[in-house]
Amino acid sequence: MNINLKEKYQKEIVKELFESLKLRSISAAPKIKKIVINSGIGRIITSDSQAEKTILPQIIEDLSLITSQKPAIRQAKKSISSLKVRKGMKVGLIVTLRGKRMYDFLERLINIVIPRIRDFRGIDLNKIDDHGNLTIGIKEHTVFPEVNLEKTKITFGLEITMVPEARTREEAIKLYKLIGIPLKKS
Repeated sequence: MNINLKEKYQKEIVKELFESLKLRSISAAPKIKKIVINSGIGRIITSDSQAEKTILPQIIEDLSLITSQKPAIRQAKKSISSLKVRKGMKVGLIVTLRGKRMYDFLERLINIVIPRIRDFRGIDLNKIDDHGNLTIGIKEHTVFPEVNLEKTKITFGLEITMVPEARTREEAIKLYKLIGIPLKKS
C-alpha cells in the first residue's frame, strides 16, 4: 500500500517530532505551512519585444502544469533604469500552495524532481534561514515531468520556498529530514 506524504506526516512524522523535541502537545509539532514558487521573467520580457505575447503565455502554462495552479503575475513597483525596468512592467510569476496541492507538489519534488537534477549532492543547510524557511533554486523547469519538452520554447528557473510553522531553525531542519528532503550532512 502506497502512503502519501500527508498521511505519513500525520501518522509517523508528528509522533517522531513530538517525542524527539519533547513537546507538550502534538499540535505544537512543526509543519509546513505553505510553499511559494517564484519565477523571474523580467530578463525574458525586456530582451524581446514580442515576448509578452509569445513567451509569457508558454511560461504561465508550464508553471500551471508544474504547480496545478495558475500563477499570479507580479509587476515592478518602481522604475530602475540600470535594469531597464519600468513601473508596472511584468517582472515575475508567483504561486502559493497550501493544503493538498502543497503536499502533492512536495511529494513530487522529493521523489521525482530532485533525483532528476544534474550533479545534485544534497541541499546545503545554509539554504535554511533563521525562521526555518528553506529556499531551493532550480535552474531549468524541464526537470519536472509535467513539462512537455517538445512544446516548450524556452527554459526558465524557479525558486521554491518552503515556509514551516516551527519555533526554531533546528525544529525546521528536523522536520525537513523526517519528510525526506535530501539535506547535506553538517
